[in-house]
Amino acid sequence: MTPQKKVQEHGSFNPHNADDEHDYLLKNYARFPVEFIRGEGAYLYDNDGKEYLDFLSGIAVTGFGHNHPEIKSAVDNQLNQLWHVSNLFESGGQKTLASKLAERSGLDYVFFCNSGSEANEAAIKLTRKWGKERSHIITAIGGFHGRTMGSLSATAQFKVWNGFFPLTPGFIYAQYGDMDSIENSYGKDVAAVMIEPIQGENGIILPPDNFLKNLRDFCDEKNILLIFDEIQTGIGRTGKFFAFEHDNVKPDIVTLAKGIANGLPLGAAICSKKVGDVIKPGDHGSTFGGNPLAISSANKVVDLIDEKLLQHISDAGEKIVQSIISLNENSIKEVRAKGLMIGVEFNEKVSAKSVSAELLNNGVITCTAGENVLRLLPPYIITELEIIKFLHKFAEVLSIIKLGR
Repeated sequence: MTPQKKVQEHGSFNPHNADDEHDYLLKNYARFPVEFIRGEGAYLYDNDGKEYLDFLSGIAVTGFGHNHPEIKSAVDNQLNQLWHVSNLFESGGQKTLASKLAERSGLDYVFFCNSGSEANEAAIKLTRKWGKERSHIITAIGGFHGRTMGSLSATAQFKVWNGFFPLTPGFIYAQYGDMDSIENSYGKDVAAVMIEPIQGENGIILPPDNFLKNLRDFCDEKNILLIFDEIQTGIGRTGKFFAFEHDNVKPDIVTLAKGIANGLPLGAAICSKKVGDVIKPGDHGSTFGGNPLAISSANKVVDLIDEKLLQHISDAGEKIVQSIISLNENSIKEVRAKGLMIGVEFNEKVSAKSVSAELLNNGVITCTAGENVLRLLPPYIITELEIIKFLHKFAEVLSIIKLGR
């Protein structure tokens, strides 16, 4: 047993842990000083046996919680058959999953990779191959598309760019939710607009009414592609399988990762026939993309997402939002949400980082995003009793923080 460390505001402690002289991990994460060793359902357990209610889901990854019996069974079965085979050979599991994703999206072709950044890199390459002499892509300020050089360059945030110049050329940045800004960014070299239907890392920023529809119309008018980055919003997180379904809009390319395999590494770029038909063997690939273990998990995940579950996600999200609003807490500026993708923005009286750290001390896992926003991403399997438990802890933590001011 190790002494329990009280977590301070995230990022306020030195990631170079003085207690561990032989930590050879690169210091690219400001980690909370907590290690989880086991999970079950909506709960995680640290190496001291302390229980934590997981309202983060590995940042929108483990939608079905931890150690889900049906997903575990699917992966166990695959583990006993085949772990890896080159993409030079046929894969029935990939074909099955691709057909499910094509049917759900209304699109035609699927490329499998290992992460969201890789999926967005694939979308960029598809766009440039399709666009021929047109190579530029309009993206939104405040958006987040990844940390590889192409996806990082698509991400219009200086804090992400800083230290990594020169950026990959070919990106134009416009204001999110502002059609005038996007239209003014258009030029003859533009091949696509790439955008998150809801900005996640920027603090759960929802688009204005009709924005996605107007964006679709604009792309059609200019004969350019519409790309939706659904790395965080996809796979049921918002109460629809794809977030773009809320607006009855279909993209030319949509990218997925995070929740697609409930914790195993998998990403996907799904595209229309007109885009996919420009690709020939050798244009793109991935050694580990579509790994049999990840595919087995993803096939089960997709099968488990039915209308009943999607309604539960919507209802659970609404209950959390309305319950937080009903607290009448004057430190809360706004609550923004779609399904179980929730952002609680605080005013200057309270730090979201302090709230997240104190919640962790009290056995609830969350994180922050954007400007002073507490991000809540509970698993889809969350129960009413677990929601009540979270709300009790949340109110308790706000009281503790106010008393400590």
